[in-house]
Amino acid sequence: MTDHVPGFVRLALPREAHDIASIQYELMADPAHPLHALYGQADVDALAEVWHRSITRPPLASYRVLVATERDAVVGMVAVGPSEDEDAGTEDGQVVELMVAPSARSRGHGTRLVQAAVDTLRADGFTRATWWIPSTADSLRGWLQDMGWGPDGVHASADGPHGVLKLVRLHTDITAGS
Repeated sequence: MTDHVPGFVRLALPREAHDIASIQYELMADPAHPLHALYGQADVDALAEVWHRSITRPPLASYRVLVATERDAVVGMVAVGPSEDEDAGTEDGQVVELMVAPSARSRGHGTRLVQAAVDTLRADGFTRATWWIPSTADSLRGWLQDMGWGPDGVHASADGPHGVLKLVRLHTDITAGS
């Protein structure tokens, strides 16, 4: 029998910035990661400084970093805030980043993080959430669509370390009762 310890999602603590950075660095090591070309130049301590600032000095109170924990260890994170898209209204929030350590996948952490992101955005008064993902991330898109997210027809391109990265924007209604 497997010893199942439930995971939890909560606001990130400043001391957990290094844990978040370590997960990000581990994910960047994967050649398929959109930022893999920056892996050799990345530094966990520098990434941790950025996450520490995001946790302790967000530009607005509605920017949040949440962590998924398992046995008191940080195994994933999600960052949310108001949408910065040109066509966004004040009702639009955004999932900015989601990461789950490869060793902690398939244990519900990603789902809990997405649900906590939506709950947090809703609590801050947003009624719609958006999320930019790489257009080639078919498994991520399918997973999110199973949770009620769908493409809204908006696409973008960004310069990435491997050239141009094509993105698709997903959205979902997060009004209470939706």
